[in-house]
Amino acid sequence: KIPFLYFFCCVLTLIGYGQQKTFNVSNAHAHNDYLQETPFYMAYHAGFGSVEADVFPVNGMLCVAHSKKEIQPGVTLKRLYLDPLLKEFTTNKAQHVKLLVDIKEDHELTLKLLLQEIEPLIQYLSTTKENKQLVLLISGKRPLPSAYKNYPDYIFFDDDLKLTHTAAEWERVGQVSLPFTKYSAWKGENIIDPGDRKKLQNTIDSVHHSGKTIRFWAAPDNKTSWDLQIQLGVDLIGTDKINELADFLRSQSKQN
Repeated sequence: KIPFLYFFCCVLTLIGYGQQKTFNVSNAHAHNDYLQETPFYMAYHAGFGSVEADVFPVNGMLCVAHSKKEIQPGVTLKRLYLDPLLKEFTTNKAQHVKLLVDIKEDHELTLKLLLQEIEPLIQYLSTTKENKQLVLLISGKRPLPSAYKNYPDYIFFDDDLKLTHTAAEWERVGQVSLPFTKYSAWKGENIIDPGDRKKLQNTIDSVHHSGKTIRFWAAPDNKTSWDLQIQLGVDLIGTDKINELADFLRSQSKQN
């Protein structure tokens, strides 16, 4: 996927990804967070390290919805996420979070609007050179890796390992997100098939060795699955059950 020299440097500098032992609530990702009773705040106040919002460009603004038919007036990325983030960051200088923006259509227009709407938060945005409070990740319909250079370096891209990258393009990848169902049909009950577990572990290790973090989407959303993901070293554990996963990870943190 990436040139050997760049891969080798990543291994030397970021090998610790594959050795992570301590998990806490910052390892939690709020899947389709906008469907929660209190979008953003429920996950943020629980200490989640990542939240996800699906967006559509509508009349010059980014609306948040799972599908186009569910778009509602006033339910926007700015109101649900960008304004609350700005408010929180002015008083809370310690908490870091990833905002995963899943583009549902027209990535060129959506990114153009996003660059306008994110402007008040630029001082808090991480770049390829500096780690700050907010990491902005683009998922869903994305530009080709060759076009990443056309966007500011505070825009990072979620990757699915389907396309090749140059070293410079790979630097713009903020994390890798893969479908759990590609590797296993396990439903989170009993013990996962050893062969499936090995496939998952090999994939996780490979991503870590390339210097990136990893999450799986569509994984079983229960304690058995969360425990497996911790054992395998998954960096972000996705959930629709914010309180339950937060409690689970707090208990795991205390045990460690």
